[in-house]
Amino acid sequence: MDVKSIENLAKLMKENGLTSLELSQEGISLKLERGTEPMPIPAGQYSPSPFVTAPVEPEPAPKKGALVLSPTVGVFYAAPSPESQPFVEVGSKVQKGDTLCIIEAMKLMNEIPSEVDGTVVEVCVGNGQVVEYNQPLFRIAP
Repeated sequence: MDVKSIENLAKLMKENGLTSLELSQEGISLKLERGTEPMPIPAGQYSPSPFVTAPVEPEPAPKKGALVLSPTVGVFYAAPSPESQPFVEVGSKVQKGDTLCIIEAMKLMNEIPSEVDGTVVEVCVGNGQVVEYNQPLFRIAP
């Protein structure tokens, strides 16, 4: 086995993507190994690593205040009639027992009272919107 034969074997290994080759011939053993090289990526075919992640947005701080939940399924009304002012708006001061809204369920008008004293900081639903059981209606902060 001469140097030219070994070079030809190394060339064949590279062309065929082999990383090792063992050959025994006429009492001579030969073992060829080569390191793996990253394959070049053709232009325009780059795909980012699956380990690269987008920046994570920080979780918003929890909102303060007690939630008033709907006790039933029905239609939310912010005022006693279409011509009237809403019972409460954001910024309204309420006391325990004050009416916050009306929920119409099966043609019955159910007044929803405040369970806490405080200030309305959020109205979670719109006038005339259908609400579900336990859906947040208002947030009231102390």
